[in-house]
Amino acid sequence: METNHSPLPVRGIIFDYGGTIDTNSRHWAEVLWQYYEARRIPVTRADFRQAYVFGERSLARFPYVRPHHDFHRVLLLKTRLQLAWLWEQRKIDADVRELETYARQVTDDCYAHVCRVLETTRPVVAGLACRYKLVLVSNFYGNIQAILRDFRLSEYFSEVVESSVVGVRKPDPAIYRLGVEAMGCKAEEVWVVGDSFSKDVVPAKAVGCRVCWLQGEGWGDEQIDESLPDAVITDLARLPEVIR
Repeated sequence: METNHSPLPVRGIIFDYGGTIDTNSRHWAEVLWQYYEARRIPVTRADFRQAYVFGERSLARFPYVRPHHDFHRVLLLKTRLQLAWLWEQRKIDADVRELETYARQVTDDCYAHVCRVLETTRPVVAGLACRYKLVLVSNFYGNIQAILRDFRLSEYFSEVVESSVVGVRKPDPAIYRLGVEAMGCKAEEVWVVGDSFSKDVVPAKAVGCRVCWLQGEGWGDEQIDESLPDAVITDLARLPEVIR
């Protein structure tokens, strides 16, 4: 791990949420697929990938998610959309009752998975909040505040910049400019931590922040320039030593 030190002191940290705090570097498609396999849902990985993309695009286009929805409800919406697409495309042989059973099983499994991960990541966030101002910058569905309350994280973030609220989505650097503005200091005084190279590392560096890339189990092919991030970690628990 290498860091490029700046003469300016660190005044704040911008966190990504999905794939960073909730899964500690694992892309959500990989987490979902893990439990599709665990529940022996009869679909191929390739078909699941298409269903995942369909579900994410649907959630981005249509107001399925309401501001009060907790993460269990979001997961259930996701899995229902995925399984409905698989059924409509004749990629899965199951009746309506089986599809709902699969959706609820995967939802419960994934929710429990996040609760386990948070036993590691929540203390990291809490510890850093004692020393630095924290801001959350996330592509989400309009209910990130409910998610943070659900997982007892809301108290640690002084500001939240959510794509569906501000009208800007990663990888547009503008959303990270909003994060820096919410921080109230210079970009050079801010660390950004996120799991996506293209959606976190590249735009945050374009704004002028120092960036810690939480490198893990990605999804898809990204062009990686390993010289771009200021630090690379594979476990959020190592972030405090990077910031120090």
